[in-house]
Amino acid sequence: MTEDKRDRTLGVDLGELSDELDEHEYPVSADELVEEYGDHELELENGSETVRSVLGPLNEDYESADDVRQSIVGMVDSEAVGRQRYSDRGGFEQSAPDDDDPDVESF
Repeated sequence: MTEDKRDRTLGVDLGELSDELDEHEYPVSADELVEEYGDHELELENGSETVRSVLGPLNEDYESADDVRQSIVGMVDSEAVGRQRYSDRGGFEQSAPDDDDPDVESF
């Protein structure tokens, strides 16, 4: 991975940690990962967290780098999400079709 290319997954920028996880030997415990990478900053949409704060409370073993990434993404603070309750589907609610409306067709 080049230095300017970042690994951002669901609002979490793992940066160089992504490559380090790929090179790490598995299986590995959360405690071992915290010991080695605990001070690494995970860049979020609206802030950051350390690997220690995300994986530290867990008592899990990981079989692969993808397992670790999935755990990190699942455990980061809601700040990683960015705008809460954002939807790009429009700002209106769809109502149930009216059975008496002749202009409504069912497919």
